[in-house]
Amino acid sequence: MAYLLKCLLQVAEKAANVARVCRQEAPLFQLLVQEKTGEDKNKKFVQDFKTLADVIIQEMIRHDVGAQFPEMAGFINGEESNKFENGLGESVEVTVCASEAETASLLSRVLDGDSTAASLLAGAIHQDPTSMCTDADQLSIPLHPSQLGIWIDPIDATSQYIEGKEEELQQGVLCPSGLHCALVLIGVYLRSSGEPVMGVINQPFNHKDPDGSWRGQHFWGVCCDGLDLCSLSRPQSGSGLDLSMVLSSSEKPSVTKALSSICHPDRLMYASGAGFKILCVIQGLADVYVLSEGSTFKWDSCAPHVLLKALGGGVVDLSKALESGLNQAELTYHQPNTECAGADRWANSGGLVAYRDRDQLSKVITALKGNI
Repeated sequence: MAYLLKCLLQVAEKAANVARVCRQEAPLFQLLVQEKTGEDKNKKFVQDFKTLADVIIQEMIRHDVGAQFPEMAGFINGEESNKFENGLGESVEVTVCASEAETASLLSRVLDGDSTAASLLAGAIHQDPTSMCTDADQLSIPLHPSQLGIWIDPIDATSQYIEGKEEELQQGVLCPSGLHCALVLIGVYLRSSGEPVMGVINQPFNHKDPDGSWRGQHFWGVCCDGLDLCSLSRPQSGSGLDLSMVLSSSEKPSVTKALSSICHPDRLMYASGAGFKILCVIQGLADVYVLSEGSTFKWDSCAPHVLLKALGGGVVDLSKALESGLNQAELTYHQPNTECAGADRWANSGGLVAYRDRDQLSKVITALKGNI
């Protein structure tokens, strides 16, 4: 299973490169950012290209991992549907084909015959994966592919990816928006219990080289059967009124007010992207991420949840924690919300709290009781 971790790191880096190619190559960038104006614009096509970048990454990961671990092929799931309708009204199912030429031909159908854009995408999809080394290469990880499922979020914080604002990151400072918020997330869970056990996060747009090309960085974690490994060391946590929190800008005023009782207002921060906000907790840029709404999904939280677990923290269902206490509140990833339809079947419907320190989590739950 150390080989599975290396495989996930490689495909996440391939995914990051596809995301970069879509922004760096002019024919793809024009499709990515093109606005819908005028009646003769193909509204469906322009709108769909933004989703197509997500789907291509998702299907590439599904294809590459399934080829190496066939026992997992039916349990690799993601955010996006892979069915598209092109400008001619033709329904096309996006998959990764056996050869680059075949994939380019299929993508050309989706892109209304734009062979230049299709070839650029196909070339990125079929590139050889970058060799990745981890401290876990020689470890024995007590898992088997037949026990596991995968959640993929191909580009978390898509709106930030599309907007493309470039920010210079400073060490130890939370930068709330920009390209760096866009993440590739791959989380692995046990099919039997839903427990998250392996996670990979790739940040495709971390910094620029002198030649103007983007470079990313990656993070990983493993947490199962007493084995707790993370590519990052556990950062120091605050305490009392030093507690720092990251929230959604649309968070309820009642929640913000309640949290202000245990956190100085200057340390209540806001950021884009659910995955990025959990990464901020992992990196120590915030102590806790609180979300009272059920607006995140299993693919948002599975991968970063593992890294937090490996650092001694976790991600809990906020509603369950408020109603029944913390013991049975950790998020799981194997069962849908049967009363819901569509994507909402896999929503974290009770809200969530991501944390590194259980004492801090207890303070948050106490402060929120009666205020949601």
